[in-house]
Amino acid sequence: MTDTRITIAAASVGLPTRIKSFFRPAALRRAAGVILPPLVTLALILAVWEIACSQPGASLPPPSKVLEQSAELIFSPFYDRGGLDKGLFWHLYASLQRVAVGFSLAAIFGVLVGVIIGQSTLAMRGLDPIFQVLRTVPPLAWLPLSLAAFRDSHPSAIFVIFITSVWPILINTSVGVRNIPDDYRNVARVLQLNPIEYFYKIMLPATVPYIFTGLKIGVGLSWLAIVAAEMLIGGVGIGFFIWDAWNSSLISDIIVALIYVGLVGFFLDRCITLAGRFAGRGMGAQ
Repeated sequence: MTDTRITIAAASVGLPTRIKSFFRPAALRRAAGVILPPLVTLALILAVWEIACSQPGASLPPPSKVLEQSAELIFSPFYDRGGLDKGLFWHLYASLQRVAVGFSLAAIFGVLVGVIIGQSTLAMRGLDPIFQVLRTVPPLAWLPLSLAAFRDSHPSAIFVIFITSVWPILINTSVGVRNIPDDYRNVARVLQLNPIEYFYKIMLPATVPYIFTGLKIGVGLSWLAIVAAEMLIGGVGIGFFIWDAWNSSLISDIIVALIYVGLVGFFLDRCITLAGRFAGRGMGAQ
């Protein structure tokens, strides 16, 4: 009981110190240097947008008009009236579900095949030219073929996500494996590591930066692909919402949806970056 009281007292003493350190001039300057530049830039963009689009004959609505016309979308993203009449949260949620499945499959396949290509010169010579040709095919060009194969829009969209995002993961992983220093390989031979031990103790820590670079590129491509694919396959999803808003001449709704798309894409990128940092620290601690 006494130890608990001492701990609480120490924490209560340390808390004001941490608060004071946060409000020191140097800390405030650092925070302002991070927060103010994007806020000022955003304010300038909104001001220019408002002035330019408030002129007679402007084809796009100004921010004030977007806020007025799409207030329900902005402030009530969770409404669900049945069918396709849903808030943006549900459209984004449906799109993210497809991205999660397709991107996960691409990550598993890309890392495994990338390791094989990086380890085997014969595999690289046989598979790399084929993959270089396939990765140049535009994502939506795969959609008719996937619809013919799966006969359903949901797996077709997942396949488009997979085939779009797998290439940067695969290529970066193979490059990382090929760039493992010879000293690491020699240490593995001296220690007589088996293939599993070599993968977890040597290969994986050395290739983590390459793998997560591929994952960052891949998740961005996944998000781009699903928005484009949903415009064609229909159903609940942010891509279909944007296309439906265009057909209904709801330009303000399109602008709001695009802002949400950008924010979600930024969030996905930050998540992969954070996961890469934790993975790098974990591998470095081994």
